[in-house]
Amino acid sequence: MAGAVSAVEQPLKIITGADDFGASLKDAMVSHLRSLGIDVEDTGVSSYYSAGSEVGRRVSASSSSEVRGLVCCGTGVGVAMFANKFPGVYAATCLSVEDAVNARSISNCNVLALSGIKTSPETAIEIFDAWIKTPFKFPCPASGSEPWSSDISSFLDNSLSEMAQIGKSTAGDSTTKKIDETTASCAICCLAKNREFTPVDIMPGGSMKIVRETPTSAIVRFKAGSVEPAHHHTFGHDLVVMKGKKSVWNLSKKERADLIDGDYLFTPAGDVHRVKYHEDTEFFITWDGHWDIFLDEDLETAKKAIEEEA
Repeated sequence: MAGAVSAVEQPLKIITGADDFGASLKDAMVSHLRSLGIDVEDTGVSSYYSAGSEVGRRVSASSSSEVRGLVCCGTGVGVAMFANKFPGVYAATCLSVEDAVNARSISNCNVLALSGIKTSPETAIEIFDAWIKTPFKFPCPASGSEPWSSDISSFLDNSLSEMAQIGKSTAGDSTTKKIDETTASCAICCLAKNREFTPVDIMPGGSMKIVRETPTSAIVRFKAGSVEPAHHHTFGHDLVVMKGKKSVWNLSKKERADLIDGDYLFTPAGDVHRVKYHEDTEFFITWDGHWDIFLDEDLETAKKAIEEEA
């Protein structure tokens, strides 16, 4: 079946990610993609839900058919579930070439999910090659390998716009929609109400008070001696130190910034950074979108790295 599909224009970029069970397969696929001259943005290895959501979020944010995703976990199901939580993402778990051709032809699938346990690298390459070459509405196993009828072809054309509306406010919710649009554009209305400082569980010594939801802004406090292990965010963020002293290592750019009262720092989306607090520190931070965090090392590894540099 792989040889039956017609070549279409390849995407300019594919964003990849995996959990531990899919890491080896993901690495093999990254090598294959690069051998085809495809630009690859590899988000690395994390939990299946973080890997799926990270790739899904980035594909969704691109809003371009030239950017697709490839995710791998043990079954290929978990990563697909969490990639699909983002608008405009149509992830499908494909265990065969036929699955891949159907997913592209019927649903215009833009994120391919593979099983690191069930699928060998050789089979995965066959699945990927069929997936990447199959255009939307192309004859597929589900159509008996024949062109879709005019009725079904029309249905598929309409399905793209209808699928994109799922989860959005309907026309009947026009009042709610107007309120939501007003709230989203008003800095005062977006302020979170009655929030208190709450501990940041994955960052010992830290606490955060959300002051704005969309985009997320917060006041953050860390106790002297606290360390933030290397991590990254989907969105870039700006911060201003209100009081205290901290050092930030941008590991992606191999840069260090030592910040005190009044200092400003911008960290781009995806940049991996590690932080050490030399004094009790409080700072204001705002993200370009919703707050999230993905750890790239554990706390002990971070402390050891900082001690070695000192």
